Amino acid sequence: MTLGVELRNVTKSFDEITALGNINIEIHQGEILGLLGANGSGKTTLLKILALIEKPSKGEVYFDNKRVTEQNASLTRLETTMVFQKTTLFNTTVYNNLAYGLKVRKTPKTKIEEEVNRALRLVKLEGFEKRQAKKLSGGEQQRVALSRALVLNTRLLLLDEPTANLDPRNASIIEEIVSTVNRERKTTIVMATHNMFQAKNLPRRIALIKDGKIAGVGTPAEIFGSLSKTLASFAVVDNVFNGEARTTEDGTTVVDIGNNVRLETTTQERGGVSLFISPKDIILFEERFASSARNVLKGKIVEISDLGAIVRLKVDVGRDFVVQITKRSFNEMSLNLNKEVYIAFKASSVQII
Repeated sequence: MTLGVELRNVTKSFDEITALGNINIEIHQGEILGLLGANGSGKTTLLKILALIEKPSKGEVYFDNKRVTEQNASLTRLETTMVFQKTTLFNTTVYNNLAYGLKVRKTPKTKIEEEVNRALRLVKLEGFEKRQAKKLSGGEQQRVALSRALVLNTRLLLLDEPTANLDPRNASIIEEIVSTVNRERKTTIVMATHNMFQAKNLPRRIALIKDGKIAGVGTPAEIFGSLSKTLASFAVVDNVFNGEARTTEDGTTVVDIGNNVRLETTTQERGGVSLFISPKDIILFEERFASSARNVLKGKIVEISDLGAIVRLKVDVGRDFVVQITKRSFNEMSLNLNKEVYIAFKASSVQII
C-alpha cells in the first residue's frame, strides 16, 4: 500500500513536559487510522504534528516519502486539514464559514458555491447556508466544522474526538460521513478517540497511545482480540477480572476471581493477576454436555442487548460474563431474562494481561 505520511523518531516537548516520546508510525494512503488512548495521552499533539501546526522537538515528518522542511511546509500544509474537538466557528453564516478556506485559496466564486453545496449535502445540512453558525445546536455546529474541512478536499483529514459529547444521532451522522468520505474520496483519515465502539468499527488500523508513546498498532480485531495492559488501563472492556493464580500438577493455572468462580488458563502464573476472556470465545448452552472446554460455568441471564444481527448477553455465574451470540441462535434457544444457561470457553481463551 502506498505510504502517505510517516513520523520518524518524533518527540514533542513543552518546557519540561514531554507530550510525545520517540513516535514512529506509518499512515497509508486511503486508510482510516484510529488513535486510541485516554485523555492526556498525547493524541491531540500527534494530530497537530501531522497537521503541521506543531513542529517536532526532535524527529522528522514525511509526506509521500519527502521530508517536510521549512521550505516545503506551507505547500504541504495545503494537503491536510484538522477538525478540533472543541468547535470554533466564525460569527457569521454557515455559508461564509465554509467558503472562508476556499476564498483564502483563491478559488473562483462559482466553484466555491458548488463545493459548499456539496459539503453541506454530505453532512446533511442542506438549506442551512443562511443560518447563523453559532446559533446551531452542538451537533450541528460539529457537522459544520467537519464540512468546513471537507470543502477543502485535502488528501489528509485529521479528526480530534469528532463525536465527543454529541447525542447519538449526530454522532452516528458524523461516523457515517467519515466512512463515506474515506470510501468515495479515498481521503486518508486519522481520528483520535477514546470511544471503544467507534474504534472497533471505523478504523482500518488502531494505534494505542499511552503516556505519549505508541504501545501497539494493529487491526481492530488484533487490538481488541488480545487485550493489552495498555488498553485495559483506560478502556471499559468486557470480561476483565482480577484474581489470585496458582499452578496445578498438570501444568495449567487456576485463577480464583471471587464468588467461588475459578478459571483455568494455559498461562503459567502465580499470585495476583488480571485476565481477559473475549466475549467471542465464549459458547452458550441451554444444557450441560460433554465438552473439551476446561471452563464450564452455570448461571442465569441478567441482561440482554439487541445489537441487530448480534445479541449481547450478560450471564451471572457468580461474576458477570458478557457473551455474544447471533440473533438466530438467540431466537432458536428462546432465551430470556433469568433463564439458566451454561457458558463454556477453553483454557487457552483466558488471557493473562
